[in-house]
Amino acid sequence: MTLWKLVFTGPMGPLYEAAERLGNVDDDALSVTVFEEDEDETQGWLELLYQTEPDEPAIRKAADLGAEHTADIQPLPEEDWVTLSQAGLPPVIAGRFALHGSHDEAPEGKIALLIEAGPAFGTGHHGTTRGCLLAFDALLEAGIEPQSVLDVGTGTGALAIAARKALPDAGILGTDIDPDAVEESEKNAAKNDAAGIDFITADGFDHVKLTARQFDLVFANILAAPLIELAPLIAQAMHDNSIAILSGLMEHQEDKVAAAYLKLGLMVERRDPLEGWSTLVVRRG
Repeated sequence: MTLWKLVFTGPMGPLYEAAERLGNVDDDALSVTVFEEDEDETQGWLELLYQTEPDEPAIRKAADLGAEHTADIQPLPEEDWVTLSQAGLPPVIAGRFALHGSHDEAPEGKIALLIEAGPAFGTGHHGTTRGCLLAFDALLEAGIEPQSVLDVGTGTGALAIAARKALPDAGILGTDIDPDAVEESEKNAAKNDAAGIDFITADGFDHVKLTARQFDLVFANILAAPLIELAPLIAQAMHDNSIAILSGLMEHQEDKVAAAYLKLGLMVERRDPLEGWSTLVVRRG
């Protein structure tokens, strides 16, 4: 199958925002990835993969990108797009964790997370997933060992799998609104010998397995709008001294997201910017 690659090149700020917009509205994109120039972090490119030739003007409009961003469209060879998108990507190191594809190996002494590129969000080569792993690693370094973990919007299952690897005795539940993502998460858990994770399809907290349940740790690596919308339900899923690691928001969205949780009586303990994105660590009680 011949795939098509669309690349927008130009200033970085609008590219991050474009990636977020397209992640919400462009169901035809197989992948949406932002890259920074090695020497100039103010410039970069947004790469999108499609099964058919993309409509560049329509996608540019949906992404709200102006003339300062050039576009290039080209067909890719008839090769596995997973291999193409992963080739040359080194392992992502986040504290004790190393997230890698099958083309590579994790460095010795790290907790290896084998996650291939795919349609589900969360391959790790992204500031949000890595930010969550770094925040989780910091909690573990502080001696915090949650015994119950919820991963809302699990995507590839990377965070739930990391929790299982670091907390072998914890109860772990991963949810996603997309049944394909849940299936992918189950496959990834099996590849990583991460048994005992309960993955379910759920729209937010609308599932019997989430009714009246509370967790020691909640991951929510989603987008700013759903983080705000789900704030009351995430707070309800936390008991006193529970911690939530929130990401999927851009740096300029920090204050708005933080305000939604502060309003509910939670404390914002950390704000960690990374590659234009931000990770918030909040605690209840």
